[in-house]
Amino acid sequence: MAYTLLAVSGSLRKGSFNTSLIRAWKKLAPPGVSIDMVSTEEFRAVPLYDQDIEKTAFPQNVALLKARIRADDGILISTPEYSRSIPGVLKNFLDWTARPYGDSAWKGKPVFVVGATEGSVGTAVGQAVTRSVLTTIGAIVLGTPEFYFGGADKKLDAEGNLVDEKTKEHIERGYVAFLAFIDKFK
Repeated sequence: MAYTLLAVSGSLRKGSFNTSLIRAWKKLAPPGVSIDMVSTEEFRAVPLYDQDIEKTAFPQNVALLKARIRADDGILISTPEYSRSIPGVLKNFLDWTARPYGDSAWKGKPVFVVGATEGSVGTAVGQAVTRSVLTTIGAIVLGTPEFYFGGADKKLDAEGNLVDEKTKEHIERGYVAFLAFIDKFK
């Protein structure tokens, strides 16, 4: 069976551990799985949410992102954790793509939330916040296995390539679980 996934890194930082993690997932995709990633430029181009703009001139770039979310079989989100929450840019992306009210692109969409950090906790709180927001906007979020990528600075090389074999195996197990989860809703 073929699957198309959309991947979102919640970080704008050049050299982002979360973007590197998404690239690792892309590189380790099993046969039949293709991953399209929301680029940093696309992420940056999403305006700050403003209901006045939503009602008068819904941004075309956001409409295109909503179409991509709807078109793919599932979404992989890799989130940093900032101040025990999620980056404002990720929350803004989620808010826009769930609007206008009643037209959430996330409704019924299978999502797997992961996260990377150099710390030991692996973005556990940031992921919990992300899951809460996603559930509120209608996504169906994979609960287990959880995927916490702590110590990322030691498991990625200077170019951001994953070099840790245990993490590669964890990604492979994550794919098995996520694709089976997607199958439940196809």
